Amino acid sequence: MIHVLAFITAKPGKRAEILAAFHANIPAVHAEAGCIEYGPAIDADGSPTKYGDDTFVVIEKWESPDHLKAHAASPHMAAYGAKTRELVASRVIHLLQAG
Repeated sequence: MIHVLAFITAKPGKRAEILAAFHANIPAVHAEAGCIEYGPAIDADGSPTKYGDDTFVVIEKWESPDHLKAHAASPHMAAYGAKTRELVASRVIHLLQAG
């Protein structure tokens, strides 16, 4: 299994717009072969440390690296990327496996 943590920082004030596009894309991603988990998370109220109002974390689990590669190459991800590209300030992706 492959775990992915993607830290997305929007341009100031644009997180809600990116998240709207992200949520619209979730059903297509959940329908992909090998998708175990895929969803965004934001800072919880009362968290002692915060990523901030412009950042969210995408938490993903995939059955295999090949499933993740197919996801990245999917048409709906290309469309999502094109729709949100100008709204993103930075993106850092961590690929993890069980230790």
